Amino acid sequence: MGDFVRGLFGGQKPANAPAASDDDFADFAGAPSPEPASLSSFTTASAPPSSATSTVGQVPYTKWYRVWERTTIDDFKLELYILPFVLLVVVVHLWGTSKNRKTAKHWMKSHAPILQQEFVQVGYVRPQASAQQDAENPDKMLREKKADEYQTYATGRLNIAFADFKLTLTKRFNPLMRLGEILIGVFFESMPAPDERMEATAYVFDGKEAQIAPGFGKGEEKKSVPSSTYDGFVWAVVHKDLMKRLREDRYDLSLTSTKDHAKLPVWTTVMSENAEISEALLTPELIKAINEAGDKFEALVISDQPMEQPKKLDDTVPRKRISLSLKLQSASNPYDSTLPIFQYFLRIPDLLIQHGRFRPEAMRRIKQTREEQIAKIKKFDDDEKAEERKLAGDKAKKEKRDQLLSRMTAEEQRKYLEKEREREGKRREKKKTIKA
Repeated sequence: MGDFVRGLFGGQKPANAPAASDDDFADFAGAPSPEPASLSSFTTASAPPSSATSTVGQVPYTKWYRVWERTTIDDFKLELYILPFVLLVVVVHLWGTSKNRKTAKHWMKSHAPILQQEFVQVGYVRPQASAQQDAENPDKMLREKKADEYQTYATGRLNIAFADFKLTLTKRFNPLMRLGEILIGVFFESMPAPDERMEATAYVFDGKEAQIAPGFGKGEEKKSVPSSTYDGFVWAVVHKDLMKRLREDRYDLSLTSTKDHAKLPVWTTVMSENAEISEALLTPELIKAINEAGDKFEALVISDQPMEQPKKLDDTVPRKRISLSLKLQSASNPYDSTLPIFQYFLRIPDLLIQHGRFRPEAMRRIKQTREEQIAKIKKFDDDEKAEERKLAGDKAKKEKRDQLLSRMTAEEQRKYLEKEREREGKRREKKKTIKA
């Protein structure tokens, strides 16, 4: 009766015990056996035989610092391919810089006696007791600016404030760059391949000893110091191969006229502002020195004008200087042929002070050229200032107009702009009438 009532209200029915004679559900009725299943003889026979782990090709374990036991030559194949090129670059660089240094020292040793004879100090250190000692040690007088550029300096001479010397060499240490410069020079005439040359520039006192060297010529010694002034002009003797390029690159030489001289070699020409100046400066010593120098001579320039086109009045102030350009010799060739022109270059200031004053008629055209250039610069400056004043006035008018419009109503602004357009139209009509 109780089971019947529990059945009506959803009670759980008692589970029936499985029949013992039912063999189909024997696996589900019984609990699994805890013993592992045994392998059959078939699976044991078909399994591949086990073998020991292979160690062929594996790096043996060693201490961290025993690198040679863990590496072979095959690990550095890429480095072995690159290393010869690196060594070649280093060797070429060292050879090129050494060759340039030897060429520069050869020039210094050849010219040191003359420089020591003319100047009190040569180089960037205090003068030594013996010129011969300095000549044997050119490093004290020569400074390496770059691998292809060396410089030196000299001062302490009558009529010369100081002199700069620059040696420009080829880029032997960089064959690719050198080849590129040669190819550019072949295809572009305006960019020739650089040559090895010496460029010397002597700056004269021109009567400014008290400003440049305040301690020079004081007391009784000042009475014996002659005047170091001379007339300003531009004059040059140049190699014909460089004449066109120098005229295009240098403003001062563009003021001159070119004329051959019968006493000079056929490969040189004179660039002068006046024929009287050429007759006074072409001395027999200079002509002989140029002939001895031969093709090593490039240019001798006496100038008081800037090399660049002057753009301000300060640029037009005369700065008198003398320049010499010569080709360099290799370390195995002596400088016997160019030493005379180099020595003459150092003594040109003395010649100019003695014979550098010309007749007013000869200097009239030269002064007129400089005055015309000064007038052009003044006019250009006046035009620039007038333009600046005009822009400033326009800006002030615009600000005043904007302030006035900001205080107006919309209707007042409309009327103001209409009147402004009418005035602008009348102004344009007036301009058209004047042009017609």
